[in-house]
Amino acid sequence: MKHSKLILPVIVFSQFCCTSLWFAGNGVINYLVINFDLGVSALGHLTSAVQFGFIIGTLIFAIFTIADRFSPSKVFFVSALVGSLFNLGVIWEANHLLSLLSLRFFTGFFLAGIYPVGMKIAADYYEKGLGKSLGFLVGALVLGTALPHLLNEMTLVYSWKSVLITTSSLGVLGGLLMLILVPDGPFRKQSKQTDLSAFFSVFRNLKFRSVAFGYFGHMWELYAFWAFVPIILKKYSIEHPQVLFNIPLLSFLIIGVGAMGCLFGGYISQVLGTKRTAFMALLLSCGCCLIFPWVFTSEFESLFLGFLMFWGIVVIADSPLLSTLVAQNAPAEMKGTALTIVNCIGYSITIISIQIMTMMIKFTDSNSIYVILALGPILGLIALRRKTVLVLSNNI
Repeated sequence: MKHSKLILPVIVFSQFCCTSLWFAGNGVINYLVINFDLGVSALGHLTSAVQFGFIIGTLIFAIFTIADRFSPSKVFFVSALVGSLFNLGVIWEANHLLSLLSLRFFTGFFLAGIYPVGMKIAADYYEKGLGKSLGFLVGALVLGTALPHLLNEMTLVYSWKSVLITTSSLGVLGGLLMLILVPDGPFRKQSKQTDLSAFFSVFRNLKFRSVAFGYFGHMWELYAFWAFVPIILKKYSIEHPQVLFNIPLLSFLIIGVGAMGCLFGGYISQVLGTKRTAFMALLLSCGCCLIFPWVFTSEFESLFLGFLMFWGIVVIADSPLLSTLVAQNAPAEMKGTALTIVNCIGYSITIISIQIMTMMIKFTDSNSIYVILALGPILGLIALRRKTVLVLSNNI
């Protein structure tokens, strides 16, 4: 197609612009506490509000099959516009804790029309090489996730309100670009009616179920790792007084380098296959969880940081590949809904793993608690392997 070379860069850039809304509040959260006289406990609540909003949003988008019934580019645009407005509302001087929680919740809610819908749009354009295409797309999300750590540095120079104004402006820009430059894809099949059973019916397919459970295992580890990177760096610097870390910058680099993992994984999958590459990445990140307590004891700062950078690469490298497998194993007319359902459940799992890790940290200082993160990848690997075993047994 003549416009195919332009389509993917536009989708990726739009995705980055719009997903910057996701963690914009995190970058200025300390300023919100000061300016609105919030308690210390508000930090966790404001962070969780976006995740809960996204979960509820994906649930509703999936139940009503919105991404499959309506033009996904228009859904993306409307979600980006409304989400940007809620993000901008945080700068209102009369805000209080409840209003801030509501604003962050609805920002997350409309992100359900951005991240999974962006993957749906890519799937409508790229049936072949979808793993590579989603690699670019998830890479954009990774950079958006890492951005608030960089914003922590920028707020020393610019007003915290300018950060929210900028991210909201980027959100509107991303939505407009998607609406104007990305029409409905050639492989899109429109669902004609609401299918309230879709949330459950997609899991009847064995292949879909196995890759979905592989994705769930991956999500157990991913956001917990991202959330605890600054804590890991701080704890290491405390236990090794000779070390002087720029924690915000290093957090940005460790998380942001995952974008390279997404890109490399996409290209490698074209040689080794999507499922095999995803399995290898999940296996490597599982190994990182298991050996982390030993690496933490190392006196060599460069070894420790190099390990975290490697973990940052492999922890996300399987994400676009697993999403590709989800899209490929879902009915064509339910592709957007299937991606949204898997996102909904996957992000629900992230809250559980993060809360468990938070509770464990209160009980013990031992670095062995990070081994718990390996539980998800282990179960995910079993799910991916089980598909192969069952398929082989059915052919005998």
